[in-house]
Amino acid sequence: MTMKRILSLITLLLTLALMPCAAQTLRSSSNSMLGKVESDGTIRNASNSRVGKVERDGTIRNSSNSRIGKIESDGTIRNASNSRVGKVESDGTVRDEHNSRIGKIESDGTVRNASNSVVGKASGVDRRIAAALFFMHLM
Repeated sequence: MTMKRILSLITLLLTLALMPCAAQTLRSSSNSMLGKVESDGTIRNASNSRVGKVERDGTIRNSSNSRIGKIESDGTIRNASNSRVGKVESDGTVRDEHNSRIGKIESDGTVRNASNSVVGKASGVDRRIAAALFFMHLM
């Protein structure tokens, strides 16, 4: 998976086993809103259309309710066929399926690529949620 493709996938897929109470937002590096995750796990795009849902166990579903992935409690991110596509480490380092460093999620939600450039911001989002942005999308 190329970095360009990974960055293009920063649209919406936010995942976590325990959803916080407040809505979580995703913004591009130019501060444009890309989407949000509501307190019930509903995922909405920038136009406020429902594009999926995150279940409490970390399962990610698209707008047709098909399972498209999961984020595990240890930060491992899996696709619909249960293959490992990446992982976010406890310090926020994001690794791809080959264990190569492809970015970092800072504690304030800033999303950086492998070159340390800011590519987005995930407000109120756990690092595991922001890391899923590197690997999944709902269009």
